[in-house]
Amino acid sequence: MSITEKLDSWQQRRPGLGIPLAVLYKFFDDQGGYLAALIAHYAFVSIFPLLLLFTTILGFVLNGHPHLQQQVINSALGQFPIIGQQLHSSAHSLTGSGVALIIGILGSLYGGIGIAQSLQNSLNKIWAVPRQARPNPFKSRLRSLGLLVVLGVGVIATTLMSGITTGSGALNLNLGPISRIFAIVVSVIVDMAIFLAAFKVLNARELTWRQVAVGALIAAVGWEVLQLVGTYFVAHKLHGASQVYGLFGLVLGLLALLGLEALVVVFAAEINVVRIDALYPRSLLTPFTDNVALTSADRRAYTSYAKTERYKGFERVDVSYGTGPKGQQEEPAGDGPGPEAPVNGGLDATGSRSEPAP
Repeated sequence: MSITEKLDSWQQRRPGLGIPLAVLYKFFDDQGGYLAALIAHYAFVSIFPLLLLFTTILGFVLNGHPHLQQQVINSALGQFPIIGQQLHSSAHSLTGSGVALIIGILGSLYGGIGIAQSLQNSLNKIWAVPRQARPNPFKSRLRSLGLLVVLGVGVIATTLMSGITTGSGALNLNLGPISRIFAIVVSVIVDMAIFLAAFKVLNARELTWRQVAVGALIAAVGWEVLQLVGTYFVAHKLHGASQVYGLFGLVLGLLALLGLEALVVVFAAEINVVRIDALYPRSLLTPFTDNVALTSADRRAYTSYAKTERYKGFERVDVSYGTGPKGQQEEPAGDGPGPEAPVNGGLDATGSRSEPAP
């Protein structure tokens, strides 16, 4: 037995190594980087319409209140590159505009629904839901729009709490250590509730709250850490920066932050799938060569990828494996995952609908 085979056998006997390796392999099998990039793209697109909408609403609300306008201009908002310069350039910077309000609403809706749609697509792909079992374009967008309100309010609330926690000095707030810890804990709880709802509602496969709880907790903790880092960057590193360098720092920082947050969400979903469908242990060399002995988890994973591409309910996809380089005998695919795998309206554990042979 070669050193590689001994190492492979050793990691397969240890779930502490086999599960993280299986999550990593499934992430690359699902092209998780591209899924995360699409989520981050729509998140970035939605930020600037939201900022336009926010300043426009402030212009309407604070119209006729110059003292409150000056407080906003002197707040952390006034420290943003480009935006802060525009606010300080005129005593009447905060003015409402109907056109800006419409553009802000439409742009925010486009970006927000895009986030929910890309997250739906990611979850359905990660959970290997066949295309014919996914919601049609109209139903999926209605589902995205309905959940967008809840998710939007939650994300804004946790972002504000993270901003208050890490940027209290810039906001002239004196928060003690206990208050900071409390705010972080509350943010994590709210984030976990958001991800619980997203992982359950935006998925075409029926799952219980318990089945998505672990991934939701991991996503919430990772999200909060990244939010704290991001708000610290804005409150401290961009303060006093020149407009040009501040703009580059803001854009690049946002892209990096959103990309990392999207990766956290995708990895959290992959953890749920690997854990619930028992897609571990995987063979150590299976992503790199055909000269490998597939484990039962490898077979279940590759079978689910094939059945995911079913476009019609009456379409049948059969997967089998011939004798491999390691002497594996032909074996029908589709051996079920762990006992926790749910059934979704006739869908088996890989998300495909069981049918009698013709």
